Amino acid sequence: MLTLTASPALVPTKRRAHVKLFTVQGSNFPSFLPKEVENIRDPFARRLATRIERLPVGFADRSIMSSCVKPLIQSEESPVVLLHGFDSSCLEWRYTFPLLEEAGLETWAVDVLGWGFSDLERLPSCDVASKRDHLYQLWKSYIRRPIILIGPSLGAAVAIDFAVNHPEAVEKLVLIDASVYAEDTGNLAKLPRAIAYAGVYLLKSTPLRLYANLLAFNSLPLNTSIDWMNVGRLHCLYPWWEDATVNFMNTGGYNVSAQIKKVKQKTLIIWGEDDQIISNKLAVRLHCELPDAVIRQIPDCGHLPHVEKPNSVAKLILDFVGEVSNKEAQSVSQV
Repeated sequence: MLTLTASPALVPTKRRAHVKLFTVQGSNFPSFLPKEVENIRDPFARRLATRIERLPVGFADRSIMSSCVKPLIQSEESPVVLLHGFDSSCLEWRYTFPLLEEAGLETWAVDVLGWGFSDLERLPSCDVASKRDHLYQLWKSYIRRPIILIGPSLGAAVAIDFAVNHPEAVEKLVLIDASVYAEDTGNLAKLPRAIAYAGVYLLKSTPLRLYANLLAFNSLPLNTSIDWMNVGRLHCLYPWWEDATVNFMNTGGYNVSAQIKKVKQKTLIIWGEDDQIISNKLAVRLHCELPDAVIRQIPDCGHLPHVEKPNSVAKLILDFVGEVSNKEAQSVSQV
C-alpha cells in the first residue's frame, strides 16, 4: 500500500486530524474515462482518476456533464480550486492535490471546458468567454463561496480572466509558472481548418508529447516520461477533443496581459527556477505588474512545479492560505 503523506511541518495538526490519508488502492475507474487509463502505471494518477466525477453544469442552452474531482471535506476556510494548463486535465494535480487535502483544505480540481474529461459530444463553443462562463456556472452551482483559485501555465491566464470578470467569486490567486503574456493564439487562428486539424493531431502525438516533457521537467527518466505522457494525453483520446481544441485555436485563445493590472486579489506567484518554457524574467514582470503579489521560486524545478515538486508547492500554498487565516483571526481578536 502506498501513501502520499505531507511532512509534519507541512500539515497543521488541527487540520490533519479530520482527513484520511491519501491511499493508493485498487483501480475502480469511472466508466466514462478512456479505456487507456488502465495502461497508466503512476499510482497517484490512477488513484486520482478513480475520483473523477461528472457534474451537470447549466451552460448556454444546455447542461454539460463536467468533469472534476470534488473535495472529501468541507472546511471553514475558502475552498481551493485547481485549474490545469493548456490541453491538460485535473490529473495534472495528482501529487499536490492529496497533500492539500490531507492538510484539511477543501480542494477541487476542475477541468477547463474543452479539455479534461467532460462530456462534449454536443460540442459547445470552447472560446475564452465560454471557458469563463462554464467555470462560473460550476462555481455558482456547487461552490458558492469565494475561492482561492490556482492556475499553472495557461491555467494562470484562465485564472486571471476569471478573477477580473468575477471578482466576487475569487478571494485569492495562485499563479504557477504563468503563461500570461502570449498574445492569443496568433497566426494559428488564421490557419485553414484542414491545416489546423493536422496541427492538432500532431499535438497529441507521442514524439511531441515526449519532447514537451523534456522541456517541462528536469532529468526525467524515460520510463517515467512515457507514463506521464500517457497521463497527459489521456483526454486527447475522446472523439471530440480535436474539434474542441481547433475551436479554441480558431477563436483566438487567451490574451490577458491588459487584465493583469486589474487584478484586485492578493496573489502568490510560484515559479520553477529552471523553467525552460517561460522565462523567469516574465515572473519578475508579473510580480511588478500585479497590484498585490508575492513571488516565490522553487530551485531545481522546471515548468510544472506542482508535478515535479509537489511538497514545495503545497507548503507555499498552505503558508499563503494560513497567512490569510491568521490575519482574519487577528482582526477578529482585535474587535
